Order: sequence, then C-alpha cells, then structure tokens
Amino acid sequence: MVNSRVESSAVAVAGGSGGGAVRSCAGCGGRISDRFLLFSMERYWHTRCLKCSCCQAQLGEIGTTCYSKGGMILCKNDYIRLFGHSGACSACGQSIPASEMVMRAQGNVYHLKCFTCATCRNRLVPGDRFHYVNGTIFCEHDRPGGGVLGGHLTPLQSSTLLPDQKVC
Repeated sequence: MVNSRVESSAVAVAGGSGGGAVRSCAGCGGRISDRFLLFSMERYWHTRCLKCSCCQAQLGEIGTTCYSKGGMILCKNDYIRLFGHSGACSACGQSIPASEMVMRAQGNVYHLKCFTCATCRNRLVPGDRFHYVNGTIFCEHDRPGGGVLGGHLTPLQSSTLLPDQKVC
C-alpha cells in the first residue's frame, strides 16, 4: 500500500466557473460554482467537501497538506494516529515517523539524513546514483572496485535514489 502526502491548493475562480469550464466536485459530485475551490489529488473539490475521513476536519482550513492511504483522505494528526511510524532506520536504528520522507534500498528504510555513503559519509539525495553492496551504501565515486574500464563502469548493483513517498 502506498503512503501519499498530497499538497492541496486553493484556486480563486473568476465568476466561480473557471472562465466557463464547468468543474465537478470529487467529494459530492456536484457542480462547483463557488468563488474558491480546492485542487488536490488531481481533482477539484468544494472547500467544504475535502475532509478528513476520520475527524471530518475541512482540510483546506487546517493546512495545505493531506494524506491518502487505503482509500482514505486524512489530516496529518489522524494519519500519524492510525499508521504510527514507518519503522526503524536501518542506519541509526531510531524510529521513523509515518509523516517523514524516507529512502529505501533493498527493503531497508532510512532517514533522509542517514542515507549516506559508507566511505565519505556524503548524504545521497534523490537522483544520485548509488551502489548497495552486501548491505552497505556507496556513492558513485567510492564504490568498491570503482575503476573505469574502457569508459564503462564495472558492473555492480546500482540504483538511482528516489524518495519512498511521493509529494503530489
């Protein structure tokens, strides 16, 4: 199951219809003719309809972030209450809150600050290439056997670093 943190944005619409475009609310299915509407999860909502599935708080009034998991739309407090933490960091062993972005490699979970090269200790960020060798993370420069042969890297398990959770 994918955890999603979703950014919502309020949109002011001239005349309430977006310049003639008729928009339907993802929550109630009704026509949106309000001056303001919300755009979240690639859909439009009346401000009164984008609510937390648990506490019914109107999410547009309490911030710009909501969470989506298991078909539910949740405020940050209910997301944390229901889903606790993401587990323990494979590098430092400390708990990772469910709302925190993480990095994953070969089934292991890491705090962003802990996802570092074992040799130079530089932090790896999304888009960096890294090598995972026998449970150890190396940057492209410090990988074991990192010599260049004929302009090509020697084959080792490598990946491009991506965040585990996607901000929409």
